[in-house]
Amino acid sequence: MEGFRLVGTRTVAHAAFLRLDSLHLLGPDGTPLVRVAVRHPGAVAVVPIVGSDIILIEQFRAPLGRSLLEIPAGKLDVIGEGIERTAIRELEEEIGRTAATLEFLTEIVTAPGFTDERIVIYRATDLSEVPIQPVGAEEDHAEIHTMPLETAVGLVSDGTIADAKSVAGILLAALHR
Repeated sequence: MEGFRLVGTRTVAHAAFLRLDSLHLLGPDGTPLVRVAVRHPGAVAVVPIVGSDIILIEQFRAPLGRSLLEIPAGKLDVIGEGIERTAIRELEEEIGRTAATLEFLTEIVTAPGFTDERIVIYRATDLSEVPIQPVGAEEDHAEIHTMPLETAVGLVSDGTIADAKSVAGILLAALHR
């Protein structure tokens, strides 16, 4: 919708890789508005496919206080590293695989009501094993699961896999077989 105009931004806080901004806008009728935006560097996620199987990672997510079953993913936080190289790095770190082929599936916006986070999702094939390189306590204690892609689609359908990037990636990978 046209007519909204940004007239000012004030950074309220920084925490790790996130920044919290207060956005000052004018609505289409001139009404002043203030909105809060969480600024995120963006991320990449990968649907690793081996034959008719998918490889997922189960790791603890502190904000939810529980583990989630997800596709490998990570922040775009290495300066000068291209997005496809980030995708490969995340595969190596999280599941001990590298990919000869990456296919772009989509780019999603995760929660546009309060953040500018975007996640580019790839399908990875022609995988080969490499030494796993976990980064952080969550990855150190993560579990890797290999299952038929159809099983993962079922886990999306029944709500077991609820992570948005994983839902999008799994369903798109199933459509693009």
